[in-house]
Amino acid sequence: MIRQERIINEFCELVSIDSPSYKERMITDVIKRRLEAIGFKVQEDDAGAKTGGNAGNIYAYMAGKLDAEPILFCAHTDTVEPSGGKRAVLHEDGRITSTGDTVLGGDDLCGIVEIMEGIRHLEEEGIPHRPVEVVLMAAEEVFGKGAKAYDYEGRGLRSKEAYVIDMSGPAGSAAIAAPTLIGWEARIKGVAAHAGFAPETGINAILAASRAVALLSPGRISRDTTMNIGTIKEGIADNIVPDSCIVKGEVRSLNHGKALETIEQIRETFKAQAGPSEVEFLVEPHIYAYHTPEDHPVVKRFIRACDKLGLPGTLVSTLGGSDNNVLAQQGITGIVLSCGMYNVHSTREYTCIEDLLKGAELVAELLKDEE
Repeated sequence: MIRQERIINEFCELVSIDSPSYKERMITDVIKRRLEAIGFKVQEDDAGAKTGGNAGNIYAYMAGKLDAEPILFCAHTDTVEPSGGKRAVLHEDGRITSTGDTVLGGDDLCGIVEIMEGIRHLEEEGIPHRPVEVVLMAAEEVFGKGAKAYDYEGRGLRSKEAYVIDMSGPAGSAAIAAPTLIGWEARIKGVAAHAGFAPETGINAILAASRAVALLSPGRISRDTTMNIGTIKEGIADNIVPDSCIVKGEVRSLNHGKALETIEQIRETFKAQAGPSEVEFLVEPHIYAYHTPEDHPVVKRFIRACDKLGLPGTLVSTLGGSDNNVLAQQGITGIVLSCGMYNVHSTREYTCIEDLLKGAELVAELLKDEE
């Protein structure tokens, strides 16, 4: 049995350590020591130096007694804001929340404690398991920058299959597909003029941007594609014809080609509606879509483990990204497991004791599987 009191205490202790993106130093040091105490050989890479953060990614390896290929478990050490001074509050119904003015940090401390407790349980009970690699990425919340900075050649991973524990919902679900996510930015340049004395000599950049925005349809474009207009920045004073307007947004799609097609449609809309204004259109791909077939061993092993534990074994597609998008680009086939985090990226975030226990049991069961 997974030790309930220990996993609760560890979760609450780690929550109390602030770890916003790029500032994961304290929690990284604590987790490295705990992994070493479990029996892992632990290293830290130089991703922090590459991303402008103060800590790198944690890599840990443990040999197994089963004659099987190693499995990679992945989670991330950073949290979104507001996170300063966060503290876990345990409720009688088994929920764990923050005090209400910060995030809890269950995204992704749920994943981290489930990985550590599941493997700790196997070691303490002397249960044979596969070789295991653990990578805890920094700066995941900023489009997987830690995973992108990982030295895959110098610190090559042995595993070809991965379980990334970083999805909302009760334990027993897994995402087998996730989207391409592309940020876009339209910079419209007009001509400034006095709005009272000589408005006819100006070119209103806001007007040009508005014409384009009015023709776009943000929201769910299709079952597998969304588009958003996130920010508009323009103007400096009411009596000046604005010579600049910047519109930013994103596109997500489970179909990479559809994402590119949608970006091109947005580009053409701004260019067509610019009139006498000039348009600079910038694109920044953040992550790339993946789809893991249902008959792949990494999925079938998950289903077997869920069956043994009485978990639903639900397979889904998600329009949220994770480090699995980056791992897939490196030739590692994985799925993203739910770990009992709810209302993430908000001060209403919470987890449940039952989910932490089931998540740790699932980690252990996956490692016991010899197939």
